[in-house]
Amino acid sequence: MKPRHPLFQLATWKRLAANRIPGQVVIQYTDRCNAACAQCGMRRTSTFERSSMDMQQARMLIDAVAERGVQSISFTGGEPLLHLDEIALLMEHAGRAGIPFVRTGTNGFIFRGHESPGWEDKIKRMAERFAATPLNTFWISVDSADAEVHEKNRGFSGIVAGMEKALPIFHEAGIYPAANLGINRLTGGDGPHRLPSYTGPATDDPNTSAAAWAFYAAARTAFRRFYRMVHDLGFTMANACYPMSFEDEGDAVYAATSEDDFISFRPAEKALLFRALYETIPEFRGELRIFSPRSSLRALVRSYATGEPQGYPCRGGVDFFFVDCKDMNTYPCGYRGSENLGKFWDLDLGALPAPDCRRCDWECFRDPSEMLGPVMQALRNPLALARSIRRDTEAFKVWAVDAAYYRACGFFDGRKPPQYERMARFAKTDSLAEPIQT
Repeated sequence: MKPRHPLFQLATWKRLAANRIPGQVVIQYTDRCNAACAQCGMRRTSTFERSSMDMQQARMLIDAVAERGVQSISFTGGEPLLHLDEIALLMEHAGRAGIPFVRTGTNGFIFRGHESPGWEDKIKRMAERFAATPLNTFWISVDSADAEVHEKNRGFSGIVAGMEKALPIFHEAGIYPAANLGINRLTGGDGPHRLPSYTGPATDDPNTSAAAWAFYAAARTAFRRFYRMVHDLGFTMANACYPMSFEDEGDAVYAATSEDDFISFRPAEKALLFRALYETIPEFRGELRIFSPRSSLRALVRSYATGEPQGYPCRGGVDFFFVDCKDMNTYPCGYRGSENLGKFWDLDLGALPAPDCRRCDWECFRDPSEMLGPVMQALRNPLALARSIRRDTEAFKVWAVDAAYYRACGFFDGRKPPQYERMARFAKTDSLAEPIQT
């Protein structure tokens, strides 16, 4: 008999009923990187002492993660695949330890030289190596719908054409990579496609002014161009990383943030930017498995439009954690660097406080917190959930569609092809410029 998905196992529901989410740990295996990305403080031109984890300690960490019932582990960097063999070994170790969701990704440097002799054999060996591990999700960073813009930002020429050649090889090996967009001003391309600046008041309704409409419409076009481009390259899955520009950037222990205009957006811009993404996603849900939940985006739109926190608090520091490569210490997330929790194997997860953080937009932790919020509320306090639904029925409807879509996408299992017939009913074009209902 086919085993039940971990999300539907009894142990998972018991954990939810105890006000705990099946945990995840993001492990920064290294801060070494060979890319030039404007949006990241770990780019190759940054001057700081680089570090990588000790393999034995990394195994100890994985064992401690598994012993505490954590369901998901991600190996990030820097550039993880500068240590490809170590990452593959650690993914195998995570699988043996019983962790069901194992993830890693790349900045794309591996796709250079696609016209060189032996390149396809190299990619095939890599795909087969990964296929022999319990890898669940393999992401590939893509910054722009314009290949030249993406390659200039990364500092690697020819890698987009390399991705297009490599994707069928990965698919043949049973791995379906996800295109990972870090939202930026050049998402749609440069020149006429560059996102303009919006300096007006915060609003979730782009009809309020010509300037608001210009920014919103440009963002809609940018996201459309991006999703069309990655689909045409051969990707079957996509995710969006929300722009990490916020007031306390100096507090970040994870240096994947920047003050560069490429990635920086004012709060008023974010309200319109997230509104544009919220409305673009349904157009492509029948062609791409798009992980970004509209319920989370809706909460972000309202938060930035009103200045008041919306949605469920992040589970960072409660069920989700970040482990730094420099000293292997644990933090609530990559951006609360002043809250050093020490070594993960010394943590008492039962003694941690209830979630209350909404300081940043790190989608790795925010999106699953939002998606599992109503489930936990239903299990622990059904009356409170009923009151929440009465206060904002539209929010619950959006969440319910997200949940159904997640299931249609097989919960974004990157080891299985998409089921387009199940996804098709979620594809539709939303009306433009209608205020989000509250």
